[in-house]
Amino acid sequence: MLVPPTDTAVSRGPGASMARGGTLMKIVVIGGTGLIGSKLVTTLGEHGRQALAASPNTGVNTLTGEGLSDALAGASVVVDVANSPSFEDAAVMAFFETSTRNLMAAETTARVGHHVALSVVGTERLAASGYFRAKIVQESLIKKSSIPYSLVHATQFFEFVTRMADAATESGMVRVAPVLFQPIAGEDVAEVVGRTAVGSPLSETLEVAGPEQFRMDEFFHTALAARNDPREVVPDPHARYFGAELSEQTLVPAGPAILGEIRYADWPGRTGK
Repeated sequence: MLVPPTDTAVSRGPGASMARGGTLMKIVVIGGTGLIGSKLVTTLGEHGRQALAASPNTGVNTLTGEGLSDALAGASVVVDVANSPSFEDAAVMAFFETSTRNLMAAETTARVGHHVALSVVGTERLAASGYFRAKIVQESLIKKSSIPYSLVHATQFFEFVTRMADAATESGMVRVAPVLFQPIAGEDVAEVVGRTAVGSPLSETLEVAGPEQFRMDEFFHTALAARNDPREVVPDPHARYFGAELSEQTLVPAGPAILGEIRYADWPGRTGK
């Protein structure tokens, strides 16, 4: 079983192999054509695993149930890394509640042995946000299901820096709370999710974060400058994060976490080129 030692870095050496027991394991990746899903499918394939990318683009729709039974036939593991196309309160709740109910029902029929879901560090502390209330419902449905599960909570992705800045922009200024912030590269997230998927179900939550902590306002000042983005970053203790106010520790792991290897300063996408 994959157990997170305190502040353990992601390892990509031979000892971190995703192979297990030599048995062919079919893994269905819900949201498999998205940012993390596509990286995950590639990572699993590189380790000799049979990974199926399932999304509306490939004829699998968790909201309507279309293609689910065929996709899950013979699957040992289902990994859900899908995200709602809308962050509006009612729409995001409908997405996560409906898709998760459909998934768990289909997995029960297919006798899937392990459900892995990707969520967000701090979800349980962000209930003032409609998006995170929906994630809380998603996680509750998973825990109540008969399917053995593992939850992976990740901090914010490097790839979403510009999107987060846009969401925090008011009158041309990026207003963010001066709190702790520990973002992570999507590649490191996919590595941990992949290792979790081929391991035994944890029946608990695993946290993964970037290798460095920053002050959120200072991080965005540096990150936007690297992209030649002229917007001013304004520290605001009352600035909301997707509708919720933040405390000092809201966005960072609450305890032992697996740490990614890639530092933001070394991440190829930091300049936006």
